[in-house]
Amino acid sequence: MFKEFKAFIARGNVLDLAVAVIIGAAFGKIVTSLTDDVLMPVIGKIFGGLDFSSYFVVLGKVPEALAGSTDYAALKKAGVPVFGYGAFITQAVNFLILAFIIFLIVRAANKLIAKPEEAPAEPAAEPADVTLLREIRDELKKR
Repeated sequence: MFKEFKAFIARGNVLDLAVAVIIGAAFGKIVTSLTDDVLMPVIGKIFGGLDFSSYFVVLGKVPEALAGSTDYAALKKAGVPVFGYGAFITQAVNFLILAFIIFLIVRAANKLIAKPEEAPAEPAAEPADVTLLREIRDELKKR
């Protein structure tokens, strides 16, 4: 069983996938920071709020200690059911940015990868009747 596992891990696809997951996780943090710290505050300012991710609707009873609170994270941590549409929009923007960047990377990689050159097509074989006519012509020229 250990030998099978070793063979499985040694295959290039598994190692490539592991590297991709690690780099993807790090890249995801960069995109999350870009979204949370750069883009969403600007979008929030345009829509009249400074913190777009804190837009929510309380759906249940709020404990006495948090009555009147506008802190989304605190309400969620306290177990209050909230409809966090601002957090969802933030994650949707995050996904769109990540998907667009991956699209650009794949597009650039496809341009860099050399396409295999097509072998030049061999000339079509000469039809038998043309070959026969040439032979006849050559024989007539000899006489």
